[in-house]
Amino acid sequence: MLEKLRPTETLKTSRPGDSPGRGPLSFMDDFHGWKIARSGLIIQILHSGLVFNAFTLFAAELQDEFGWSNKVLGGAFALNRAESGLLGPIQGWMTDRWGPKAVLRLGGLIMALGFVWFSQISTVAGFYGAYLMIAMGSSLSGFLTVTVAVVHWFEKKRSKAIALTSMGFAVGGSLAFFVGVSIDNIGWRGTAQVAGLIVLVVIFPLSRHFDQRPADRGLYPDGIDPADVVAESDENGAPIAPPPSPVHFTAAEALRTRAFWFISLGHASALLVVGASMAHLAVFLEDETGLGALHIAIVIGALPAMMGVGQVIGGALGDVFDKRKLVTLAMLGHGIGLMVLAVARTSLLIWVFVLLHGVAWGLRGPLQQAMRADYFGATDFGKIMGFSSLIIMMGMVIGPVVAGVVADATGSFRIAFTGLGVAATVGSLWFWFATPPPPPVRP
Repeated sequence: MLEKLRPTETLKTSRPGDSPGRGPLSFMDDFHGWKIARSGLIIQILHSGLVFNAFTLFAAELQDEFGWSNKVLGGAFALNRAESGLLGPIQGWMTDRWGPKAVLRLGGLIMALGFVWFSQISTVAGFYGAYLMIAMGSSLSGFLTVTVAVVHWFEKKRSKAIALTSMGFAVGGSLAFFVGVSIDNIGWRGTAQVAGLIVLVVIFPLSRHFDQRPADRGLYPDGIDPADVVAESDENGAPIAPPPSPVHFTAAEALRTRAFWFISLGHASALLVVGASMAHLAVFLEDETGLGALHIAIVIGALPAMMGVGQVIGGALGDVFDKRKLVTLAMLGHGIGLMVLAVARTSLLIWVFVLLHGVAWGLRGPLQQAMRADYFGATDFGKIMGFSSLIIMMGMVIGPVVAGVVADATGSFRIAFTGLGVAATVGSLWFWFATPPPPPVRP
């Protein structure tokens, strides 16, 4: 798994200033893997605040200025996610081949140019084109690339490291508040231009930390000698959580397993809820619940906060207990949460949705990535994630489009939210049956 070291290097668990630490605050250690995870956290904050969570804010402005329908806006969000999914296999190959550092920089440049183009649009075609460019850039410089890097640098503490980077999405919800303030003061066009500049200023300096593998610096994953890595056990000595697979699957081998398809389909089921709520939540709350603008802003801001709570829980439990069972439980939270929102006419039920959906989202996100890495290893993880994205994107495309079309046809999002919530609840079974695959048969 480790690359051959240069003749002058000696493989070691740490070097001066690289402490592998084992405490609850180990993510503050100087081990280079944690520097990557902390940088990934900041990059995820940027993407969450400027792209994902800010979409509904930009959409409201575009609807006011141009009068575009929910179907048009939901279609743009879905097209954005579809493009990211289709890019996945190429991005996975690029990340495994060229390393995350180069891919992050390329994505940052494309994303910045996309925001500049978005600030000049006046037609639906221009809007779609600019958002596709932003989607391409945010994909290349975002989640998949960061996660591949983290997976290479961690095994024993993989759930905690992925949870740390994923918390950027939750914290980025707060950044969306400042995007809203900026739109009120300098307009959505000026805000888009500032966003492009921020992307360049943040991503390029942070990308220098993203060495592809620990062996590049003469280190082990986690900064710990592999001989010291053992599975957590109960009082009888039985493993509590399945340890990472010692076998590193190729992408072709992973595609032939049931676990690959079940995890991917489960992920897609979850994104039915994520896509529909993120694309249409603000419009639904304004039109169908009677909440004021301030209350809506508080709700939208609280959702990523609850997501952060879920990520803390997932990071603490994921390396100890069975990730598959934890993710299945989170899926139930997604589905039930959206069904609660579909019937919500009071603030209490809206906040029940925020709690269930937010915590479930935060818990599921990092753990399902850690599951993939535990099952299939790190060597071809970028390609495996890339091919998985082709399936995952279906949820992010279908959710917003179905919700938008049904809302335009019936005048309400409630029927669509109910159906998507049921689909996500049933989708929890994909994760339940995604048991670890047997090692591949090789000549």
